[in-house]
Amino acid sequence: MNIQIFQKREELGNAAAAAAANLLKSCLAAKGHARIIAATGASQFAFLEALTRTSGIDWCKVELFHLDEYVGLPITHPASFRKYLLERLIRPTGIIHYHLLDGEGDVAAMCRSTGNLLNQAPIDVAFVGIGENGHLAFNDPPADFETNEPYLIVKLDEACRRQQVGEGWYKDLSEVPEQAISMSIRQILKAKKILCIVPDQRKAQAVKMCLEAPVDAHAPASVLQTHPDVTVYLDGASASLLQRRASYIHAD
Repeated sequence: MNIQIFQKREELGNAAAAAAANLLKSCLAAKGHARIIAATGASQFAFLEALTRTSGIDWCKVELFHLDEYVGLPITHPASFRKYLLERLIRPTGIIHYHLLDGEGDVAAMCRSTGNLLNQAPIDVAFVGIGENGHLAFNDPPADFETNEPYLIVKLDEACRRQQVGEGWYKDLSEVPEQAISMSIRQILKAKKILCIVPDQRKAQAVKMCLEAPVDAHAPASVLQTHPDVTVYLDGASASLLQRRASYIHAD
């Protein structure tokens, strides 16, 4: 696992975006297309803003899959992750091949159909984050490390739901849906490369738990330690509790 620490969130976002752009350009040059998975949430703002400003990527040849979405939330709601991706990635880049998770209607059937599309070919790169409770996508602790289903319908724990309130997506806990759709742990790990973008002090305890403690279902993102090609991007705040901080790559 390659861990890189930057002083500020903006520097982190720029570095992760530069790495993502280089990966996409390499894929497009080598085979003419790329398949990606994108995360959402406040932690991805700086990264996606920098990535969508990057020139030289033929986004029409990029196919996008969605990590997670709330069950029952309309796309018009400010917290909708479909809305988020449309506004912050799809429309700014002109991506035309994308598969958004619709949490309304027959959710189980949608999970199966989108999962079938997802598994038609390998994913070149996944952009992910780490939740305040250590979750990866919406796989809250204790996460299911064994299922081979590409997408799951999961129950969100209170810590996860409180994070959504804290980030300003909802006014209070009662508004946050109790269920969500999430890409499974094993499915995320199938990506050839993973870029994990985790700024902010509120993520510091989860970062320490997931990067420096043993792999454990109660710290779902700790499973990233088992992947052969992961780069984690931290800022000074999110890296503040790491005991082995001095041994990681620091960008001045």
